[in-house]
Amino acid sequence: MHSDDKNHHSHTHHDHSHNHEHNHSHGHTHESNSGHSYHHEHEHHHVHNHEHDHAQSHGHDHPHDHDHGDHNHEHPSPASIENDEKTLRVLLVHWINHNRSHQDSFQQWVEKAKMMDRPEVAAHIQKAIEYMEMANGMLVEAKKHM
Repeated sequence: MHSDDKNHHSHTHHDHSHNHEHNHSHGHTHESNSGHSYHHEHEHHHVHNHEHDHAQSHGHDHPHDHDHGDHNHEHPSPASIENDEKTLRVLLVHWINHNRSHQDSFQQWVEKAKMMDRPEVAAHIQKAIEYMEMANGMLVEAKKHM
């Protein structure tokens, strides 16, 4: 849109806002009663909102939508997929280590439940340990396919 003044013109900028997800992790060590220590990482996600004026360029990727007849779907950007894969690799290891860190405690409570004459409690906690080992096996298999 131009005004009558030849030295002055104006145009409309397209503004939009979007989220950026930022990840960071930190680790810490747990000490078990058996004297073993387990170090593992924790992943934290933060979403930051900000706006961009389309008159200026910005260097990050955005997912984009495509219309394919009677259905729509979103394609994540390559950078987003790469970041998610990196996060998933870290999480798989974290989940395995986290589960293992609880197994020692569970086993101690199996023994204590037996000493309290609570065999049913001990049996259920023992079964939970077995399920946790099976879950870890599935997580290890998932990691192999990354």
